Amino acid sequence: MIEAVMPTYARAEVAFETGEGAYLTATDGRRFLDFGAGIAVTALGHCHPHLVAALRDQAGKLWHCSNLYRVPGQEKLAERMVDATFADTVFFTNSGAEAMECGLKIIRRHFDQAGEPERYRVICCANAFHGRTLATIAAGGQSHLLDGFDPVVDGFDHVAFGNLNEMRAAITPATGAILVEPIQGEGGIFPATMEYLKGLREIADEFGLILFFDEVQSGMGRSGKLFVYEWAGIEPDVMAVAKGLGGGFPVGACLVREKFASLVPGTHGTTFGGNPLAMAAANAVFDVVLTEGFLAGVEAVATRFRASLEALVADHPGVLSEVRGFGLMQAVKCVGENKALVSKLFDRGLLAIPAGDNVVRFVPPLIIEDRHVDEAMTILDASCRELGEGSA
Repeated sequence: MIEAVMPTYARAEVAFETGEGAYLTATDGRRFLDFGAGIAVTALGHCHPHLVAALRDQAGKLWHCSNLYRVPGQEKLAERMVDATFADTVFFTNSGAEAMECGLKIIRRHFDQAGEPERYRVICCANAFHGRTLATIAAGGQSHLLDGFDPVVDGFDHVAFGNLNEMRAAITPATGAILVEPIQGEGGIFPATMEYLKGLREIADEFGLILFFDEVQSGMGRSGKLFVYEWAGIEPDVMAVAKGLGGGFPVGACLVREKFASLVPGTHGTTFGGNPLAMAAANAVFDVVLTEGFLAGVEAVATRFRASLEALVADHPGVLSEVRGFGLMQAVKCVGENKALVSKLFDRGLLAIPAGDNVVRFVPPLIIEDRHVDEAMTILDASCRELGEGSA
C-alpha cells in the first residue's frame, strides 16, 4: 500500500523539532550542525530573532489578500531589489521554479511582441538544474530528470558549461536567450569563471539575446556579494531568485530590465506569490543581509571554510579528490560513493547534501562563524579517517 505522503523522496530517518542558529534538534534529542540549510534556504539560520519577529507581527495582521489588490510589502521589497540590482521591475513567486517559468515566459513574449515569434529558443548548459516543472527539466537537460516525462518541452538547446565557442556556435535565427547558473548547484557545484560570465554578456549584446541568470541557489549573499554576477562586473537582463530570499519561507522573484518586461495584466499571475507573510519574511531577510558588514563577514568565513576544505582534501587523498565552489557554496568530490560520506557526517551530527558528479555539498547558513567551521571540520576529518580505514 502506498504511503499517505507520496513517496517521492529518499528521506533520512530523522525528524527535526526545533532549530536555533546553525543547529537543528531532532525529536529524539539528537543535535545537528546544519551545513545544508534546507538546501541553501535558511540563509539566516533557524529561528533568527528578526525574522521570527517580522513573521509574528505580520501573522497578527494579515496573511493573504491576493494580487487583486496592492500589497505594500511587495512594493517595499521590489524597490529594495531594484535599488540593489540591475533590475527595473520584479515579479514575486512562491518558488525558484516559478521564478524560472516567469523568466522563460518573458523571453517568448518579448520576441513575440517585437514581431519575432520565431526567436523562442534558449541556449542552456549541460549539467544544469533549473527546477522540476516540465519546462525547467527541459532547460536543465539532465537525462535522469527527463526520464519518463516525454515529450520533452521544446525550445532548449544545450552546450558545454564554460565554453564560449560552443555557446557562440549554437546561436541560430531562432535563438532568443542564453540561460545559465553562475554556479551550477545540483549538477555538482561548478562555478563559472568571471571571464565566462563576461563573455556571455558580450555574446548576448552582439546577437541581441536576453541574458538570463539562474541565481536561485547562488544568490542572496551566498557568494559574499548579494549576487554572483556582481563579481564579474556585468549584469544579466533577467534573473530568477528564491531559496535564501525568504530565509525558509516560500518566496521567489523574477527580476527584469524594463526593456524586457513584456508581461502585462492577463499574461501572467499567481495566487499566493508575494502575499503579506512572504513579503514580511523576505523584507526581514533583506534587513539583515544588507546590514553593513554582513556580506564581508560571509566572505571572510567562506575563505576560512574553503582553506580548511583544501587542507582536508590534502590530508585524505584516498577519500577526497577535489574541493570546488565559491563563497558559502562549497563541495568536496569523493573517491568513493558520496552518500557514504554524507552518512558518516550525519552519524556524527553534521548535515550535508549529496549533489551531482559524486560531490558532497556544503551550503550552510550565512550566519555561521569560525567556531562552526572548526566544528564541521573536526567531524569531516573524523569521518574521512573512518572511510579511509575502511578502504585500506
